[in-house]
Amino acid sequence: MLLQDVKRNKRKTVFIVTLFFMFITLFIYFITLWLSDGSYIAVPIALLFAFLSSFISYYNSDKIILKLNKARPANEQQDQQLKLLLEGLCIATGLPMPKLYVIEDTALNAFATGRNPENAVICVTTGLIETLDKYELEGVLAHELSHVRNYDILLQTVVTIMVGLVVILSDIIFRFGLHHSDDDNKVGPIIMIISLVFLILSPIFATLMQLAISRNREYLADASAADITRNPGGLINALKKLTDDKEPLEAANKSCASMFIVTPFKGKKASTLWSTHPATEDRIKKLENIH
Repeated sequence: MLLQDVKRNKRKTVFIVTLFFMFITLFIYFITLWLSDGSYIAVPIALLFAFLSSFISYYNSDKIILKLNKARPANEQQDQQLKLLLEGLCIATGLPMPKLYVIEDTALNAFATGRNPENAVICVTTGLIETLDKYELEGVLAHELSHVRNYDILLQTVVTIMVGLVVILSDIIFRFGLHHSDDDNKVGPIIMIISLVFLILSPIFATLMQLAISRNREYLADASAADITRNPGGLINALKKLTDDKEPLEAANKSCASMFIVTPFKGKKASTLWSTHPATEDRIKKLENIH
């Protein structure tokens, strides 16, 4: 079952990277085509840009996400208990030790990122470290380690960075078209129309891609964590505390929201249809049914 899930996640990643490559190629092609007044140079420029952006996104996605969320490397002395807990879980699962990062924020949350178990990162907030007890913290770390083992991190990280790049490109080109609309009656309006289309499509594309990362991934990671720790009660109590915590994570970036163990944005309840996370109550019920 686990091997099938890993293979499925890898296939999804290949599909998404290919889709992204085509999306970026078309985007740059149309922009370059109009800027160069129909020149054939649009094709090689589009392909080159799409290849470079895909390559950089794949190999540097974890660094980008850590930067976006203002995370720092764990301190050897200050975060010693956290490291010892993670080392124990890695020994139990046979996984290599992920890099450990911390977000200086009193909100309770955590996420995992990276492209494979050998290049994985687990990040937690200081609020999580200070509020949860040993068994609860172990449950959260086991949950994130399950995402690493199942290759969920590869799929989540690639989607987050690639979609974010499309949004940034659309915004840049739109501003460029707005600035040059008076200088060129032909180029300016066309660039604005193209970039507007991509600006509108990008959030839809992002939502669909994030929902493609099935919410069942969270249920599976919860069940895997309970199996690793042999103590579902630890994760259950942790999820209860995370649900009761009403403080939003200030450093969180919207494009990374689906990567956290619970949504980092608190307040008005979002529709479960478009939510990237299953209801915490449902997750707790499933864990309580584990014997």
